[in-house]
Amino acid sequence: MQWTLPELVSQVAERIAALPPPKNGQVRAVPDDRTVRYYGTIGLLDRPLAMRGRTALYGPRHLAQVVAIKRLQSMGRSLAEIQHLWPTLDDPTLARMSGVALAVMGRRGVRKEFWKQDDSAPAPALSPPAVTAAPVELRVQLAPGLTLTIAVDDSTALALSHADVRAIRAAAAPLVTELANRRLTPHAGEEDL
Repeated sequence: MQWTLPELVSQVAERIAALPPPKNGQVRAVPDDRTVRYYGTIGLLDRPLAMRGRTALYGPRHLAQVVAIKRLQSMGRSLAEIQHLWPTLDDPTLARMSGVALAVMGRRGVRKEFWKQDDSAPAPALSPPAVTAAPVELRVQLAPGLTLTIAVDDSTALALSHADVRAIRAAAAPLVTELANRRLTPHAGEEDL
């Protein structure tokens, strides 16, 4: 199911009609097109699923995101608090918060399952791929002078959203702290000079 931006806003209005009005009088109960676009610019809304000419098309995950934002705002949460919370939300939690059914195993579900793999089991023997694809590197700056590089083969259609980058940075925070404590980051110890 795909919607244009006005259709998405209409779907959101239907879903949040039963919610209590926001405690903050400055927050609109139902977002307009401009507000939904703003959520995208600050990383609270994934990129559109597709484009039809110059018209962006949105899906159920976008609907769930906007409804969840409005629910959190109706509970008194600011957009800054929601941005901080956002990387911790997986699809099942987003679905529960919004009441919007999401596919159980999308690309995010596959990533989540990767982190649940049992490290104690012996690794399966790897057979060489039939076709070797050129590696593609995705780079995420974790801290000034410290970049995480993720290498994948060219056949993998992988793109990082703003939410993905925030989640990676949040997950890497303990590593960055440990590297800094061991003076293994660029500029570590310069404050002592």
